[in-house]
Amino acid sequence: MTRSPSSPAEGAPRTYGLGPRVAVALVFGSSAAVLVVEIVALRLLAPYLGLTLETSTMVIGIALTAIALGSWLGGLIADRVEPRRIIAPALGVSGAVVALTPAALRATAEWAPVVLFLVAALTILVPGALLAAVTPLVTKLRLTSLTETGTVVGRLSGVGTAGSIVGTVLTGFVLVSRWPVSGILVGLGTLLLVGSVLTGWRTRGWSGTPALALMVIAGGLATTVVPGDCDTETRYHCVQVVADPVRDGGRTLVLDGVRHSYVDTTDPTYLKFTYVRAIAGAVDSAFPGREPLVAHHLGGGGLTIPRYLAATRPGTRSVVSEIDSGVVRVDRDQLGRPDPRTEVRVEDGRLGLRRLGEGSRDLIIGDAFGGMSVPWHLTTTEAMADVRRVLTKDGLYIANLIDHGGLAFARAEVATLSATFKYVSLAGRPADLGIDPNGTPEGGNFVVLASNRPIDLRATQKALDARQVGWEIITGASLASWVGDAQLLTDDFAPVDQLLQPSPRRSR
Repeated sequence: MTRSPSSPAEGAPRTYGLGPRVAVALVFGSSAAVLVVEIVALRLLAPYLGLTLETSTMVIGIALTAIALGSWLGGLIADRVEPRRIIAPALGVSGAVVALTPAALRATAEWAPVVLFLVAALTILVPGALLAAVTPLVTKLRLTSLTETGTVVGRLSGVGTAGSIVGTVLTGFVLVSRWPVSGILVGLGTLLLVGSVLTGWRTRGWSGTPALALMVIAGGLATTVVPGDCDTETRYHCVQVVADPVRDGGRTLVLDGVRHSYVDTTDPTYLKFTYVRAIAGAVDSAFPGREPLVAHHLGGGGLTIPRYLAATRPGTRSVVSEIDSGVVRVDRDQLGRPDPRTEVRVEDGRLGLRRLGEGSRDLIIGDAFGGMSVPWHLTTTEAMADVRRVLTKDGLYIANLIDHGGLAFARAEVATLSATFKYVSLAGRPADLGIDPNGTPEGGNFVVLASNRPIDLRATQKALDARQVGWEIITGASLASWVGDAQLLTDDFAPVDQLLQPSPRRSR
């Protein structure tokens, strides 16, 4: 590595204490770090701002703003200040901010929620801009001759893009599945601080690298695959309503190619899907008779269960949290308006739970989980604590789970519920559960029941048998054995996307 002479001769090329390998490492590492921060920020903010399109858009917008601002300022500063004096402090400050981000966001959400958005924006903007300033600074140091400008700029831009790709893939497929989000950010912050020290020592000055991630982010957004032949394209789904050729009033709601709900517009007590019949049977066995209930539904879909409750238990009040306003419109326009006592709110389910009073619901139905994706922030111990808070002392939580293969997600969710509620039971086809010695486990839909009062297993099994679902219910030691050593899901560590194995058949 060469050093810049104190008095270079006229016309002689200027050289700095930054070799090509160090330059590549700085650009690559800082570019990857920006994408790690952006992806992890989405998971960190979901419990407080909701896992919505608006939250995702906000995080991406702030990250892009940081990249643009850092790149512009980095280039401006590189022409006015010795770049070696800037890089190391930029890495150090960004590392400190990244490491402190989990504590800062959680403390703000607890003590000053009004400024949560501002704090969240700063925790993305500050490190993003500082890291994005690295590329123009390093580029300036590596430009020793105008004849190689294109080569140097092109090479470093390519390296930056490659770093962004690696950061994206590494975070989505490796980091989030193995470590808590707070651990990822603290570890990244530590690496940036170490990089700051090494860079300062190597160059005897300060320098930094930007992250040119615009193309990577745009490419990631463009990879969102939406099936064709939609009746309606909403912000979240491709929606179709398919008429049942056998039953006049039958309609199937299809979301992104997956059969999501079945509604008979003339008879809301007709339940076609097996798991829906199982949920109805569990409700009827837990609350005998036709007494009205106060219920909350996490996920609306076709509003099959709210319609059933309104028909079989007149006077039942249901509140539904459905994040997709487009699905709500399709429900109203093509599947029939729900009962006047059913209120559908366009909101994130986790935020909807927070708005409910303590002990205000007899029943909560969780049916927001799909076979291809799961809103992970509705699976955690913190979310289940909110469910328990909202239920009456004799209240019941029933959730539809979908998993296949090794059932790692289903086992983890049952373990999480068992850590929150005193009584937990699981129902499903013996072959799907893997408890049939003569069958091959295939996975599918399961219904989990959780309460702080004993669940009448005989009554529940009788209701399941009456509805001819072919399911069995397991609890106690049998359920504990089935769960095994499955991990608990928490707001800090819920690798649901990695645990879940989707169905190869794309149906519910």
